[in-house]
Amino acid sequence: MKITLHPPTEEDLRLVEHARRIVEANGDGEVHTVGAAVRDVLGRTFGGINLYHFTGGPCAELVALGHARAAGARELSVIVAVGDRGRGVLAPCGRDRQVLLDHHPGIHVLVPTPDGVRRAAVADLLPHGYVWADHDA
Repeated sequence: MKITLHPPTEEDLRLVEHARRIVEANGDGEVHTVGAAVRDVLGRTFGGINLYHFTGGPCAELVALGHARAAGARELSVIVAVGDRGRGVLAPCGRDRQVLLDHHPGIHVLVPTPDGVRRAAVADLLPHGYVWADHDA
């Protein structure tokens, strides 16, 4: 399956910067820290940072989704995660891809590529994803 990648827009690059500022200002510098930012269809942005814990803990993308939901944002358009210590844009883990696909099937994700940051549909990042049959019930 071929993934369709698009160059980021200026708004996308501002979202990357928003996530970078979150992780730089709030990371502890000792453990794997990630900041995330998500934009809704109205252009509002919401951020999150992961809470690293040896038992797991929520990824930054999921915290950003919760922040958006708590603020009343229901239609999200783009999400990005940025690693601490200058690691740059990071692709979401499999769990995050599944949550995004289930709750926001039309969302786009900014991902790193050899050609720089690109935009991809979440469905392209999780081909043959699990179908949550009870989701609409």
